[in-house]
Amino acid sequence: MPVINILAPHVADMIAAGEVVERPASVVKELVENAFDAGAKNICVEIKDGGATFIRVTDDGCGMAPEDAGIAFLRHATSKLHDEKGLEAIGTMGFRGEALAAIAAVSHIELRTRREGCDGTVMTLSAGDILDMSACGCPTGTVMTVEDIFFNTPARLKFLKSDRSEASACMQAALRCALGRPDVSLRFIRDGREEFFSTGDGKVESCVYALLGRDISSAMLPCQSEENGMHVSGLVSSPALCRGNRAAQYFFCNGRYIRSALLQSAVEQAYKNSLLTGRFPACVLYLDIGLGNVDVNVHPAKTEVKFSSEKQVFDLVYHAVLTALENEDRSAPEAGAAPVAAPKYDPLPEPVSRRAEYAFSAAPAAPSGGNLSFKSPAVSYRPAAFAPPPLFSAKTEPKSPETTGFEPVFTDLTVEKPVQNVESLQAPDHKIVGEALKTYIIVEREQELILIDKHAAHERMIFDRLKAQDRQIMAQSLLCPVTLKLSPEDGELLENKGELLAALGFEIEPFGEREYIIRALPADMDAPEAAAAVEEICEKLRGHKTPDPASARDEILHTVACKAAIKAGWDSDKKELEALVEEVVSGRIKYCPHGRPVSVVVTRRDLDKRFKRIV
Repeated sequence: MPVINILAPHVADMIAAGEVVERPASVVKELVENAFDAGAKNICVEIKDGGATFIRVTDDGCGMAPEDAGIAFLRHATSKLHDEKGLEAIGTMGFRGEALAAIAAVSHIELRTRREGCDGTVMTLSAGDILDMSACGCPTGTVMTVEDIFFNTPARLKFLKSDRSEASACMQAALRCALGRPDVSLRFIRDGREEFFSTGDGKVESCVYALLGRDISSAMLPCQSEENGMHVSGLVSSPALCRGNRAAQYFFCNGRYIRSALLQSAVEQAYKNSLLTGRFPACVLYLDIGLGNVDVNVHPAKTEVKFSSEKQVFDLVYHAVLTALENEDRSAPEAGAAPVAAPKYDPLPEPVSRRAEYAFSAAPAAPSGGNLSFKSPAVSYRPAAFAPPPLFSAKTEPKSPETTGFEPVFTDLTVEKPVQNVESLQAPDHKIVGEALKTYIIVEREQELILIDKHAAHERMIFDRLKAQDRQIMAQSLLCPVTLKLSPEDGELLENKGELLAALGFEIEPFGEREYIIRALPADMDAPEAAAAVEEICEKLRGHKTPDPASARDEILHTVACKAAIKAGWDSDKKELEALVEEVVSGRIKYCPHGRPVSVVVTRRDLDKRFKRIV
């Protein structure tokens, strides 16, 4: 008896339907995309019971003539493809010629359609078979009604989720279609109630407002770039808007909604130094690329694509998003606020950090190569008179060489005293009122108070200064080297990143089995922070998946800046506070390297309402 069987046509159709029609949302997507291809400017999607019992899509597109309607539900019948050459440059939404056949194979369908200059046609089908076809009166366009999906495949029907879950998926499918075509008005009705309506005015901003809401749309930044015949445009969120998941990330390629790890990575890399861990940006991005440079026939649902030049696409999107974020930093502040300067810092002397009582200098030295001994610049000592002035001196008590790792300079040094009461510092547009809890700087500006997290602000200053350096970062040799024990995996990580760590001021050598000795640190960092810093760097490198050296460097600089910044609870000199306030109030600093805001504004009106001075 033969082992291989030739399946009956209706069985083959049901198998094909399983590839295209996963759930009611798949039907919504295919029918709306067909309406787009028909040139519709107004589309209405109606569902009942999560779409399982009723889906109707009405459009004002070109419609079909009677002879076209008669063959539209045959497999591989399509108006969008003529020969094999068309497969190389597909610009329409649906193209396989299987969508209508697949939907018809597992449902009951009624079709009403009319092309301009032709009679209208009404058809009824069940399980792919045409039951009736006749002439009718109807406007130009198409009305497709799909009922009782999977009525003839109970095994598929039982895997449908609740009506609420299926309805949500249908709405999301329609919303993605609407976002992809801001020039088309799309209305979505669920169980008789309108859920959303896009105006179709062609403006991305109004489309995002209507579909994603005011909170998201109000914090979106315009994004645009063009290179090598490719163009990307759309909106990306301000870092302040970031969310706990990627649900608000929408990517479109030549008008088609796609899922793309490449584009997702490009966007999130641009936010690398502006987001908290576990937070994700929102975006609506449109990529226009030559039809021959993208393959959309990767997945039956056509949501995954392949690019012929992935690096060019990645770079285009990355730089477009990065430019949008930089433009936000340069944008003008609200009325009454101080002018916002570009995020560019004046040259600062190499800081002595919190070591005003010890002076040192460092001469650049080449990294040692790929060996595990990471050599940092040699440190020589000089009289304090020649040391650069300290930018910050957060801990006010003198330190011993044992705690700092520095050999003291034998000259008279003036040690700054703790600042018990911070004097109000007058400025053209603000004044420093004081410091709260040794953590937050209080600034008065016109009719508002600004509370500044001094650690977060200082951390960002250090990070930006180190990141901007195009030469080897100055290091400090430790009088008392620090030893620590690491896992084999972490030891391998250190060896692989040896040259990078050396360039950032670390000198680390093997010191027995699984032990390592830290002989030098970046000049900004305190010796007691050494072990914790290296352990944190290893942890970040373990989770670092991208091969981009610049991103690995940023991860390490995050740690260096955090460990080197002044800490909450430390006494701070008024000059330090003034320097921090200037960077924040001017707009040059908005977020710490991890994405946390560095300041909070409390208006006079907020305070008056708190004290019941106003209603």
